[in-house]
Parts: sequence; structure tokens; C-alpha cells
Amino acid sequence: MADSKQDFKQIIAEAVNEFIKQKTPDGQEIQTVEAEKIVVQSAPDPAMGDLGSPMFAFAKALRMAPPQIAAGVAELAAEKAKAKGLGQVLAVGPYVNIKLDKAGAAFPILSAISSQGKNYGSLNKDGKKPFEGRKVMVEYSSPNTNKPLHLGHLRNDALGESVSRILKMAGAEVYRTIIVNNRGIHICKSMLAYKLFHEAKGDTPESLGMKGDHFVGQCYVEFDRYYKGEKDKPETAHPEALTMAEEMLVKWEQGDKEVRALWEKMNKWTLDGINESYARTGMGFEKYYYESETYLLGKETIQQGLDKGVFYKADDGSVRIDVTEAVGKGKDGEPQQKVLLRKDGTSVYITQDLGTAIKRHDDWPFNQMVYVVASEQNYHFKVLFYILKKLGFDWTDKLYHLSYGLVNLPSGRMKSREGTVVDADDLIDNLRDEALKAIKERGRDDEVGNAEEVAEKVALGALHYYLLQATPIKDMLFNPEESLSFNGNTGPYLQYMGARINSILDKAAEAGIKADGSAQAVSLLTSEDEWTLIKQLGEFPAVVEKAAENLDPSGVAAFIYEVAKDFSKFYQTCSIVNAQSPELAGARLYLAQCTLTVIRNALELVLVPYLEKM
Repeated sequence: MADSKQDFKQIIAEAVNEFIKQKTPDGQEIQTVEAEKIVVQSAPDPAMGDLGSPMFAFAKALRMAPPQIAAGVAELAAEKAKAKGLGQVLAVGPYVNIKLDKAGAAFPILSAISSQGKNYGSLNKDGKKPFEGRKVMVEYSSPNTNKPLHLGHLRNDALGESVSRILKMAGAEVYRTIIVNNRGIHICKSMLAYKLFHEAKGDTPESLGMKGDHFVGQCYVEFDRYYKGEKDKPETAHPEALTMAEEMLVKWEQGDKEVRALWEKMNKWTLDGINESYARTGMGFEKYYYESETYLLGKETIQQGLDKGVFYKADDGSVRIDVTEAVGKGKDGEPQQKVLLRKDGTSVYITQDLGTAIKRHDDWPFNQMVYVVASEQNYHFKVLFYILKKLGFDWTDKLYHLSYGLVNLPSGRMKSREGTVVDADDLIDNLRDEALKAIKERGRDDEVGNAEEVAEKVALGALHYYLLQATPIKDMLFNPEESLSFNGNTGPYLQYMGARINSILDKAAEAGIKADGSAQAVSLLTSEDEWTLIKQLGEFPAVVEKAAENLDPSGVAAFIYEVAKDFSKFYQTCSIVNAQSPELAGARLYLAQCTLTVIRNALELVLVPYLEKM
């Protein structure tokens, strides 16, 4: 489809320039239009054509109504299109449209899919990878080592991993990083609870039959209950627990051997558990950064900025910067300041982020750095990027905050064992169990092979597709029942369509039909439903490029659903086994093969496992 669009652009540009020349008075300078400036888009109604180009942009210069321009340009473009065998050009109101020659346009689309296979989608209209040579670092997940991953992490993880895969398909070199928040008062609260309630008993995740992150998360909840006491029983509270945790943090910073040993043990428990969750959901990272190693990195940078006059010392001794230029004035109309070092010289969170950003660029000099972090941190990243720019780092303009909205569940469903947040493992377990139940109810447990493995993949497909189909910035409600539906715009429906096509290919092979991708065979695919599907498949490279540019997987998700719907309609009206001729049967089987290739490639980008049987 990209080749046809490019050819049509060129033809329209030539016709527009001829029309402008015709309408420009003698002696007046003629303004020419480059082909790249011509807008070409899919026509909304196939009866009006396949592609269209609006003429509004030329109305002012030519002092003519767009429909008049379209009529004149269409007349000039018609001969050029005919000579190239591109198709029939016609004027439709203010648009110049073309009905492409189906046989001529279909063959290059399907042959590209067949020849490129798993790589189809990576090349743009010029046959190049659009992000070739670009080095993109993506940071996502940012877990804490005092609790398991939760529902918010699942959206973060899905976005980060999906964007990474999309960028990689578009040709970028991608380096996935993670910052693990493994120090601070919240970590010490879990450690204190362990000492109070578990150490003497020798409790470990193994002895209790728990994942390590769940056990440490339980300790965190136990601290909170111990500190606050039982509901409506203030006499059971232990306010001194906070002081004890703060004292533990001081000892940690001083390098106390006993505290550090416990910290290392509990950190390992949590990270082992979290890494199990990452393996389960298909997440991966090229480098782990730990807050315990990075929290002091920015202090030297702050001192350098202070020496250069970028920062200043406030009357209370703290180091600050005026960030009004970046975030505007406060509610009271006063300039806004950001503290970078407290008056006692200790660092704050942004101090660490400044140092970490610089270290990352030193570690792996990127062309672009993408932070996948919730919209709650919009202010933080505006300030971070502003400060780095003020410090003179020329790569600051390549920093991007991929801000995403909050995600919640409907009123209290599937609450986690912690009782306050939705535990990621619990959520996936529930989805898997419901998927397994549906498989058994349909009597498909013997047909699909290992029913539990299939149910796990259905659960992951349901989860990831639901989280990625919405544009990132939107807040969303994750509805488990909707996500698991085998009908409509869901991951399981798309997995079913992939399995269904695979079954169609198997049955065709049993019937002795062989796929035929020759130009002669493909020229037989001229029905409207065949052509609609082929055109849609041809859009995939453009969909990938746009998703990479916008760092937004939702376009890929929407594309897969459209392909699935188009294939379903094609299969209803265009029989393969009962085609009018063996040649047409082979061509339709070839189209089905190409469709499956595109669906599999696209599903991979949105983290939906492909299933051969379902």
C-alpha cells in the first residue's frame, strides 16, 4: 500500500503543478509543489476510491474553490495514472481520489509480507527502517523492594515493553532500563516488621510457601497495622514504631553490618519474586539501576551547578533553583522554587534523578530517553528536564516523559492479599483461572493441548491488550470480565482469530490446496472483501512507524482488531476450499497465510501470546 500511496503522491504533485502552471498568468512567478507536501489518505468510502488527496491547500493561491481544483487536477492525473497502470482517478467534491488497480497493488503488498515474514512491518514506504541508527533508552516499571508489583505496575510494564518492541521493529537500537527503589524509610518499615514478627521464628518465604515479594509485602502491611493499631482501638497502636524505623534507616546509611545484612536478604527475596513476575509477563531489561547505588550521584552535579550560578543557596542553607519558567507561577502568583539539597546537605529525589540521568547517558549515549512514569509525576519531569537543560547537557531535548493515566478495577473486585492494592500475581492468577474455566466449559481442554498453559497465555493476552488498547494518557478502568471475552475488541478474540486462521491453513492443506503467491494468482483477488483485507495488511508498516513516533501502542492494538474483522468478513464471503477454481483457492490461501503473519507480528508488539489452538 505504501508504494501505491507514493506513486499517487507523485502523480498528484505533477498534476497540481501542471494545473497551477495553466492557471498562472504569463509573467507571474509559478509556485511548484513537492510530492512530499501532498497529503494522501485512505478514502472513507471504497465506492469513492481507495486513496484521496484534498485540494483545500491550493484554494487561496489559485483563488478557486477546492472542487474546481479537484476536477482540473483529476483530469490531468487520470492519464498519468493510466500510463502507470495505477488505477482510475476521479474527482469527488474537493478530493482527487483513485480506485487502485487491485491486481497491480495487491501483489507487492502480499509478496512483501511473504518474503519479509517476521520482519514485515519494519520497513517504511522507501524500503528503509525509519528509526535506523537511533539509540533509544526506555525506563519502565520502577518497583519498590517492600512490596510486590501491583495493577499500576502492570500498565507501566505493558507500556514500557510494548513501546520498546515497537521501537525495535522500527529499526531503533533499544536499551531497556529499570530503577529499583530499594532504600528509604518504607524499606525499613518492612525490615522492622520482619524483626518484630518473623526473625525469632526463622520465617522465610520458602518456609511459609510464599513468593519473596509477597512475604516482604506482608511485612510492610504488618508494620502499618502495628504502628496504627486495631481499628477503633487506639490503645493497640505503637507510635514508637516509626521512630524505630527511622533509627534503622540512619543505621543503614551509616553502614551498620546487621542492618545491611537484613536489608540485603529482604531485598533479594523481593527481587527474586518480582523477577518471577517479569518472566511470567514477558518483561526484560538490559540494565538494572538501584536507588541504593544512585541516590548520591547528583550531589556533585548540584555543586557544579552552584559554582556556575545555575543554582543558589537559600537563606536556610538549602540549594535551590527557580523553576517558574518550566512550570509557571504558583497558585499564589509567586515564583516556584525547587529544593535540590536540604539545608543539612542531604539529597532529595530529584538530586538522584539528575545524577542517574547523567550516568545513564555516560553508560549508553542515547539519542532518546523515554521515561514511562504515571501522570502524577508530570511536574517532576518538567523540572528534571529543565534543570538538565540549564546545566548545559545537549541531549536534554531528547528526554521524553511517556505519561500515562491511572488504572483501577471496578468496585473492590479481586482485592489483593494486602487488602489495599491489586496484587499483579493475584490478578493474573484470577484471569488464568477464569480462562481455564471457560476452556473447560467449552469442552476444549483436550483440543488445545496443555489447557493450563493456554489459559495462562489467554490471561496475559487479555490483560496486556486491555491495558494497551487505550491511549496512554487516559485514566482507565480494568474490567476483568470484559478483558476475557472471546467476542469483540479483546486479546482473547484476537488470539482466537489467529488460532482460527491456523486451523484454516491446516484444513486447506488436508484438502490438498497449496498457497499460490504468483502475480497471476494474486490478480484473481478482486472481490471487495479480499481487497479490503489486502489494503489493511498493507498499512501495517505505517502503523508501526506512527506508533514508534508517538510512543503509543494503541494504534497497533486497533489495527489488529481491524485486520481480524476484515479477515472474518473475507472468510465468510470468499471460500478457500470451495473456491471457483484451484488457482483462486491457492491465492486465497496465500492471503490467509499473509494475514496470519501480520497478526502474529502485531500481537508480538502488544504482548499478546499467539496460540495455534484455542
